[in-house]
Amino acid sequence: MSDMSYLAKKPIAVLGAGAVGKTCAADCKLAGREVRLYSRSLKSLANLDRTGILLDGIQRNLYGFERSGKAFLDVVSNDMAEVVKGAGLVIISIPALAHEDYLRKLVPLLEDGMVIHTFTDNYASLLLRKFMREAGCTKKVIIGGWSSAPYGTRIEKINGFWTNHVGAKYRAISLRGACLPMTDIDDFMESTKYLPCMDSVTTGNGPVRGDTMLDIGFSNVNPVIHVPASLLGVSSMENWSLVYGNAPDSYSMYSHGLCPSICRVQYQFYKEEVAIADAIGIESPYYSYEMFFSRRSVLTQEYMGLDENGKDNVVFPLDKPCDEGNTGPNNINHRYITEDIPVGCKIYHDLGVKFGVPTPIIDSMIVLGGAMHEKSFFKETKYDLDYLGIGHMTKEQLLDYMRKGVYVEK
Repeated sequence: MSDMSYLAKKPIAVLGAGAVGKTCAADCKLAGREVRLYSRSLKSLANLDRTGILLDGIQRNLYGFERSGKAFLDVVSNDMAEVVKGAGLVIISIPALAHEDYLRKLVPLLEDGMVIHTFTDNYASLLLRKFMREAGCTKKVIIGGWSSAPYGTRIEKINGFWTNHVGAKYRAISLRGACLPMTDIDDFMESTKYLPCMDSVTTGNGPVRGDTMLDIGFSNVNPVIHVPASLLGVSSMENWSLVYGNAPDSYSMYSHGLCPSICRVQYQFYKEEVAIADAIGIESPYYSYEMFFSRRSVLTQEYMGLDENGKDNVVFPLDKPCDEGNTGPNNINHRYITEDIPVGCKIYHDLGVKFGVPTPIIDSMIVLGGAMHEKSFFKETKYDLDYLGIGHMTKEQLLDYMRKGVYVEK
């Protein structure tokens, strides 16, 4: 393992000023680091020089880790070069469908020694390596990503106006991460010690080493939780305000949409993911059947942990009210559908086809989501294995690339 202590004195660049990006930026600044924030959207950066970012919220986690306050960042800019230059750690925290735009801009700005962390990875690491190859970029950088973000967080919205206030519902005490190639994994994991937004993880149960970036794709709980609950609970969502008279934007897929029947579908979705991972020959997270039957589904263990018997420390029963879950989605144009289907579900489908694993539950989610949008998410998405640069590879070639960085051209 290399000495990664040089990262302690270098700026942290955060790319993306949504809820996760602003929370990461504020968290790192409140920990005393130099932090720079980039967004291609001027609106998301509005007034930050005057207001800073206010970070607060319940921040629930097993060990009570908390960091709150108002953070004034060192640089706020829509010029990526200004933000990235000289940085040691680069955090990418944007929706998957914006990855290509950000990553292509990042490639010519990369510097030797940089470590890139993507929350949530959603195959960004594969894309960044692909874009580097296409550009002939040979900078010595470590590229990795995580199964989830370090927080469940939201930007406060006041009657449709987005503020610079972020409220964290919970902080993760463990996240699953990997890098491409896996020969860099020791250094990648060591770098988390110099990334304050991961403090609740590194001082909690610690980061977990995934088995390649494909494992991290299967470790992303968003598709398996969000998609069945959003699609199968769509009537509750669409009637929430118009028919039931509840406050707009107060609907929670977790608190109001989940039910035993949907949880059974989620478990079968998960079993299809496991079957694909097994066919490829990689590890993936283990969840028991009963873990899905909670109003926070399998997410609770990320911040409240498991007991000595491997069971959730905290379960939110489906037959009782619960306000633990984050709000959303409020309509079918939410990322729980428009990102998690054409990215997460679609790649699972394609991997299933490539490795001979039937995915009827996952496929049904793609069909239903597409029908609601009056389109085909099988066709109207750029996400397939060729887009990730791996469609032409045999299983052996794919694993060599993931683990050793040996890339075989098409």
